[in-house]
Amino acid sequence: MTEGAFCSTCFQTAHRIVSPQCDRCGVPLENEGLGGTQNCCAACHAHPPVWRSARAAFVYDGWSRRLILPLKYSDHTENAAVLARHMAVAAEDLLEKVTLVVPVPLYRTRLWKRRYNQAGLMAQGVARLAGLPCMVDALQRVRSTKALARLSAGEREEEMTQAIRIRKGRDACIRGQAVLLVDDVLTTGSTATACTLALMQAGAASVDILVAARTGRVDEQNPRFVQE
Repeated sequence: MTEGAFCSTCFQTAHRIVSPQCDRCGVPLENEGLGGTQNCCAACHAHPPVWRSARAAFVYDGWSRRLILPLKYSDHTENAAVLARHMAVAAEDLLEKVTLVVPVPLYRTRLWKRRYNQAGLMAQGVARLAGLPCMVDALQRVRSTKALARLSAGEREEEMTQAIRIRKGRDACIRGQAVLLVDDVLTTGSTATACTLALMQAGAASVDILVAARTGRVDEQNPRFVQE
């Protein structure tokens, strides 16, 4: 009858992200001409992100928040499977290229309090659907970071500096892998950048991003989230 808190009719009103979209950051584009020959938004063309490609199932708006926020803060873990199904559809082309699924990590105190990592649940769901291995503990958040939602783009970048590393003993499992990094929301990309850099430094062959939702305006991107 329902998918999580939503009936099938409700899903018809969801703002899914479909083509045209930026291949590099997943932001929806108003028309195909904005992507140019490389299918890339102006911000990513000027400042390419450190990862290869990004996909998102939905625009981050009032509709998608009704799935994501209860999963994140109110123990509605059943929403992870719902989101994972839509994420797998959005990333169908990426899932043909990747060899390992890895979630963005939580800091240990936040994980103890929440009892689960929402990105980990979605990563496991996507991996099952795609028939791929998932390493939920590949990355480690080594220090507590402030909630990024209220920080400016520059403050987010600074806050995430040296906050993510490969968990001890996992380097060999990352080396040579085409990694799909999974998270709930992609905004400026500060967290995704920190995770990507850690994975690449450990020898990952490539890193792609898959999220449940993407902020929908190109001007919300931070051109400094790239590796200069």
